[in-house]
Amino acid sequence: MTRRLALLLLSLLLPVAAFAQTAPIVPVEGVHYETIANPGTWLPVGKGEIEVAEVFHYTCIHCSDLAPKLEAWKANLPKNAKVRYVPAAYGLDDDFARAFFAAEALKVLPRTHVATFQAIHADYTLPRNATDAEIAAFYATLGIDAKKFAAAQKSAQTAARVKAAHDFIARTEIAGTPTIIVGGRWKVMGRSLEDLLANTAALVKNPPR
Repeated sequence: MTRRLALLLLSLLLPVAAFAQTAPIVPVEGVHYETIANPGTWLPVGKGEIEVAEVFHYTCIHCSDLAPKLEAWKANLPKNAKVRYVPAAYGLDDDFARAFFAAEALKVLPRTHVATFQAIHADYTLPRNATDAEIAAFYATLGIDAKKFAAAQKSAQTAARVKAAHDFIARTEIAGTPTIIVGGRWKVMGRSLEDLLANTAALVKNPPR
């Protein structure tokens, strides 16, 4: 093969390769998502809105890896997409699930959410089996009132939210974390965290009919 012919073939293949990398994903069941047998969103949605619910657990290393990616990624979603977090409360006595809902009630999640992953998986300042008191003490280092947080951990509202999360993951048959559910109907599939986010974005843009 002459050098000129080789360059010509390369010039023809490069646009094809570029198109393959940028071609939009058309969601296919069994490839990009699974349909949930008992559908339903985590929280109510308004007309025209679509929920993106991430089921996570603070002790999950993959959830920790996903957290900063998800925070950056969600900024590029359309305005009708509502990203929501659901702690995987497999048990009703899950201390980290209580911590999440207590922080949510006090409107301090922007300070606590990613910081909790960091403390467990990078800084090792919070044990994986941390108690309510240990979590409250750590959150105090983030500037959160320890007494208010402890009260929120023990509140009936927090207990009800943990129960709701427990029921949600049971109904949607969540087997592991992180799991992303779009529209309360489609459980996103992916071989990597990047796949997971790309397929989620495709489902938001092109929900199955």
